[in-house]
Amino acid sequence: MDYQHLSTLLWREQELLDLLLFKAEEKQYLIVTGKTRWLQRIAHEIEMILDQLRTLEVQRAAATEVIAERLGLGANPSLRQVAEVAPVPWNDLLAKHHEALLVLVTDLRSLSDANRELIEGGLAAIGDALLQMRTPSAGTYGATGRHSDGSNRAVTLDGAL
Repeated sequence: MDYQHLSTLLWREQELLDLLLFKAEEKQYLIVTGKTRWLQRIAHEIEMILDQLRTLEVQRAAATEVIAERLGLGANPSLRQVAEVAPVPWNDLLAKHHEALLVLVTDLRSLSDANRELIEGGLAAIGDALLQMRTPSAGTYGATGRHSDGSNRAVTLDGAL
């Protein structure tokens, strides 16, 4: 494994993160427009991308470890650490990969937080609507045998039996 292999893996990771960002924006559109029919499909597509990212992360970690060992770095170095000691032109390229990945991850976190807030707001609105639609209580019987219907007036049962 070499720098070219690591760079290829990093390009692929950027592509997958960009696709994940696109899917998160699609999800936000569906939430905002109320087109919930497609949310399950988007969730499935996002999960597939995340699976690919997990697999790629293992490959990238292995490639990074090989290079780090050659450079005399400790175990599990960050991409930034590798970039700082890599030879020219790889140092610059790895630093740019690091920057691009940071931007994508930051954008994803922001969008994910916004989507979560939209969903929570929607759930709260549904809960409020359900409370507003709650049917009035049938009332209870008091100590005098009178029926209360929830208002302050009492309903007598005289002659009802």
